[in-house]
Amino acid sequence: MSRPILATLASVLLVLTIGVWFMVAPHSLPAQSLAAGYKPDLANGETLFIAGNCSACHTAPGESDRRKLAGGVKLKSPFGTFVTPNISSDRTHGIGGWTELQFANAMKRGVGRRGEHLYPSFPYGAYSLMTTSDVRDLFAFMKTLPAVSGATAAHELNFPFNLRPAVGFWKALYFRPTEFKADPNRTAEWNRGAYLAEGPAHCAECHTPRGALGGMVMSRLYAGAPHLEAGGRFASNITPHKDGLEDWTAQDIADFLKSGTDKCFNEPTGMRDVVASTSNLSDADLAAIGAYIHALPARPGNGAHKTC
Repeated sequence: MSRPILATLASVLLVLTIGVWFMVAPHSLPAQSLAAGYKPDLANGETLFIAGNCSACHTAPGESDRRKLAGGVKLKSPFGTFVTPNISSDRTHGIGGWTELQFANAMKRGVGRRGEHLYPSFPYGAYSLMTTSDVRDLFAFMKTLPAVSGATAAHELNFPFNLRPAVGFWKALYFRPTEFKADPNRTAEWNRGAYLAEGPAHCAECHTPRGALGGMVMSRLYAGAPHLEAGGRFASNITPHKDGLEDWTAQDIADFLKSGTDKCFNEPTGMRDVVASTSNLSDADLAAIGAYIHALPARPGNGAHKTC
């Protein structure tokens, strides 16, 4: 093979390598995305903390105080076991030493403190919809919570999922960070519910089935996840289909998120940790989530797990 041809092939290979690297490399927010002089709203931060149900995944097993976020919860999946991190205000083992920009990058870009990809078991696909000001309010509120010392165990993932650079390929396939935009043709209540459900509350992350690589099957959004976690845990269809919430009203949904008891007087165990948080939301926010969920397109799926 002649030298010109080899040079051409080498150039093409170099361009492809650079292109692939750029596609899968972590992409962070620019520093200027955080305007100087911002005064956080701690009350709003607390609302977002509650809506996001941070406590469910980040309160250590056996801990009763849901504001002590030492992590250590094991989430079993087909890819291995993810272990939730300490996100308390501890400066050594938690996020107490993080900057506001580092926190925003984790929430909105899935990028860790050291510039590494975060695994999507942390639902940044949903959190990326949050406004930057809301993320800043959430961070400010979380810094007021107790510091809990102690490192958590490492993830126990199968090859090749234990290679963080591989997350870049997952992001290229499934992650489209974008901030929520209100629909001018909808009511303020519906838009508030859409923002909470799609963003901080990340309802779709559990209630939507996933493909072989863990990406959500968008054609079956909210139609239930029969295999949410290894071991048989599932998430119900919450669309207004006969397999889901067809005969529920928006108020029924809001009441359930408040009380934990559905309209058939069941107390679904899979939602217990969720309701422990949503029961503390305002009635207006619960009504907004109920209005949004009630207006979802009806989709079949997961009818075997319908309980009411």
